[in-house]
Amino acid sequence: MPESTVPFVAVYTQHLPAVSRYLARRVDRADVDDLAADVFAIAWRKRSSVAEGEELPWLYRIASYQVANHRRRLAARASVMGLLSVPDSAPSAESLVTADAELARAWGAIAPRDREVLALVVLDDLPVSDVAVALGVSANAVSIRLHRAKKALAAALGESGSTSSERSTPSAT
Repeated sequence: MPESTVPFVAVYTQHLPAVSRYLARRVDRADVDDLAADVFAIAWRKRSSVAEGEELPWLYRIASYQVANHRRRLAARASVMGLLSVPDSAPSAESLVTADAELARAWGAIAPRDREVLALVVLDDLPVSDVAVALGVSANAVSIRLHRAKKALAAALGESGSTSSERSTPSAT
């Protein structure tokens, strides 16, 4: 194996499982392998632009672009076929919280931007600095987004809690 490919092979071997899990939460499982291959093909071409130690968040950023492109292709294909809407068939971060109905409702009630930052920090277990690289923003911006996302989720959970308790408590008339 040529000397120049050894570092990339190590990155590929180390991070393929994490990138595949990231993709599996966002797209149909049948598309994960193809998208992962696309992510690493792009990474190979642009390998000189990543700083050492930031490979995984950089790969997540590439993967997020590939997911967006994939979804656009699906939407365009569906549009051409005359479908009215494209169901989100991807087992995403949302599918991980659906076991708890209140949490699932609250998760769906918060903005997609909030879900993304929570998923990267909580589900993908990335530190704020890596999430910043993945999202292309500063670490401070990620901290602010994360704080707001947590507040939004807590508020959404609070709404469902007060709604369910109001329904279960008989009104005194």
